[in-house]
Amino acid sequence: MLYPKKNPVAKWIFRAYVKWLVRKEFHDFIYNNVEVNKNKSVLLIANHFSFWDALILFCLNEKLFKKNFHVMILQETAKKVSSLRYGGAFSVNKGSRDMLRSLNYASQLLSDPDNLVLMFPQGRLFSNFTSNITFQKGIMKLIENATDHYQVIFAATFIQYLQHKKPTVTVYLKREDDNFKGKTINDLQSSYQQHYQSSKQLQTEIDIP
Repeated sequence: MLYPKKNPVAKWIFRAYVKWLVRKEFHDFIYNNVEVNKNKSVLLIANHFSFWDALILFCLNEKLFKKNFHVMILQETAKKVSSLRYGGAFSVNKGSRDMLRSLNYASQLLSDPDNLVLMFPQGRLFSNFTSNITFQKGIMKLIENATDHYQVIFAATFIQYLQHKKPTVTVYLKREDDNFKGKTINDLQSSYQQHYQSSKQLQTEIDIP
């Protein structure tokens, strides 16, 4: 397992670069505000469809949650793009015994109210407008091992080219009252599916003047 890198200067450079890059590549960045408990960490659960996903939600955290950002990424990605570890990325090697260490590490991060942990439970990339969201079971191991001092936020992200040359990114957020401890993967998946479907519907109803 590869852990986040803690060099403060490199972290500052990474943060500045990612914020500049997202501003440069997108015409607009739209999201709704959600109330969060400052005394609890955030488990941010999101759809996974592009290279941009973690970078977009990194910027969202800078704008809205303002917590210490962490994201689980594939081991091969962490090795190939090692700079992501300055932004809080840590690796998971799916299908290996080391995977449990990554999930336990994510659980430990949630014990600190200053932390945010981003997870993409789909486990791989899918179309931005897929209809059905399917989660892999690893996230339930994370939830099972975490303390109760976290809150769940759902994020459904969509990117569309509208009337501008650059695309607009829209993130639909929902705070869950349930932290899904003691629940099944089907319970979590079903709740996220409802949020994703309602968000997708809103996205398709955008009226361009």
